[in-house]
Amino acid sequence: MKPLAGRIAIVTGGSRGIGKGCALELGLAGAKVYVTGRTVEEGQAPLPGTVGATVAEITEAGGEAVAVPCDHRDDAAVERLFARVDEECGRLDVLVNNAFLIPKELTSGRPFWELPLSNWDDMIDVGTRSAYVASVHAAQRMVPAGAGLIANVSSSGAQEYAWHVVYGVGKCALDRITADTAHELRDHGVAVVSLWPGLVLTERTRGAAKQLPGLNFEGAESQRFTGRAIAHLAADPKVVRWSGQAVASRTLADAYGFTDVGGGLPDGPLHDRP
Repeated sequence: MKPLAGRIAIVTGGSRGIGKGCALELGLAGAKVYVTGRTVEEGQAPLPGTVGATVAEITEAGGEAVAVPCDHRDDAAVERLFARVDEECGRLDVLVNNAFLIPKELTSGRPFWELPLSNWDDMIDVGTRSAYVASVHAAQRMVPAGAGLIANVSSSGAQEYAWHVVYGVGKCALDRITADTAHELRDHGVAVVSLWPGLVLTERTRGAAKQLPGLNFEGAESQRFTGRAIAHLAADPKVVRWSGQAVASRTLADAYGFTDVGGGLPDGPLHDRP
């Protein structure tokens, strides 16, 4: 019996990167996963990956998943997503808030006063606000059920300088959302946890490795490592012990005894970004 058999999960921003890894691991653990993303056709985005391709990979591995094209800047589209889950499943057990809009200037090294003001709207709207909106919808379903997990993919950039002023502001705000929503949900049996990945080998970072010589990719983690952390949290009947905290995926690996793909363990949260 798979640990999450019968559970229903939503993973936002699952076309590629950490979101794809979370969707894969939840699907492999037995959950039916609704995967959202804006990319529905290859070539539509500068990086490879689509919501359909993620779902196909889960299905091929023996899991169950549904692709839902969704722009998380569109509140009506998000509302339709949750209504669809209601109609098709009648429950929601796990929400992974991963959707994030990365502007091309993120790792440019340029100071904030030289960057477009649109960087603020991009990273705060999709990443911080979108996590809040999805959490509202999730809580409306989880509170009556008396159980559930909301996992917010955050970063150690919440507590130290990381690439871009707005990136750090957004992640700090996301961890505050975690702490405060957890406070209000604690008596209802719903847990909220922020996850801090380390340096992750995604489609984006693999391509950027030559432009980021100060990073040690030898200690990086796969895009599925944080997904394994979330799957273990979702299967833990005492998950509320983590609620309200920002926890490194590497810390959860030590606590639950899982490893990364290939059996090793990564370094953990990224510090001293160049």
